[in-house]
Amino acid sequence: MDQSSFLSKVKTIVGSRCFECCIKCLGGIPYASLIATILLYAGVALFCGCGHEALSGTVNILQTYFEMARTAGDTLDVFTMIDIFKYVIYGIAAAFFVYGILLMVEGFFTTGAIKDLYGDFKITTCGRCVSAWFIMLTYLFMLAWLGVTAFTSLPVYMYFNLWTICRNTTLVEGANLCLDLRQFGIVTIGEEKKICTVSENFLRMCESTELNMTFHLFIVALAGAGAAVIAMVHYLMVLSANWAYVKDACRMQKYEDIKSKEEQELHDIHSTRSKERLNAYT
Repeated sequence: MDQSSFLSKVKTIVGSRCFECCIKCLGGIPYASLIATILLYAGVALFCGCGHEALSGTVNILQTYFEMARTAGDTLDVFTMIDIFKYVIYGIAAAFFVYGILLMVEGFFTTGAIKDLYGDFKITTCGRCVSAWFIMLTYLFMLAWLGVTAFTSLPVYMYFNLWTICRNTTLVEGANLCLDLRQFGIVTIGEEKKICTVSENFLRMCESTELNMTFHLFIVALAGAGAAVIAMVHYLMVLSANWAYVKDACRMQKYEDIKSKEEQELHDIHSTRSKERLNAYT
């Protein structure tokens, strides 16, 4: 055999083994969990990024056009609340980044291809408890994201009203429309922060791109929260399927243990009888 034919056979063998290894690795990927994780990360990224920038734009609008200023001291005003919301966004981004990784790991270890890669494994009570814990936690997070989605719709509604007032002002000449922040609970009843269409600040606000940008950022943040809800629902379906798989594997494991035990007992009985017959014959 010459050297060229030997090298070609070696390349063929190595290539086939690499192909089989790639197919086995691709079979071990939990695609349902992967899709849910990508959707979760996309939704959280949109909500946190656009929500943070929309809150910053809201601060600029309140300070520039509504002439509001931060209250000195520890008074809880709208600017303090916005700062708190920003810190909450930081926490949401970090928490769900870790939670998405944990759910992906759980998806890998409940995939049937892991058994083919690492051999047979024992379904323990701890594994079943972990799956049940993830189902309960994901359900609670889904409810939390539903609340976040409903809460995010409030600034979208406020900016939609403001955008509608700007639009009606340009369509109807001589219209005198006003927007009072007390209607939305942004300021107290005794503090009047109202802006009308006849004021210069209102005209500058409607002509600026800051209002339009902030409005659309809140819309994208609302869409991101909705995507996170869909991801949580997807995770619930995946985790429920994994739980059913673990439960069936546990039953199958108990069946195999009982079957092997009975076979061993039968084998011992036959061995004992064979020895007794042999002793009786001799």
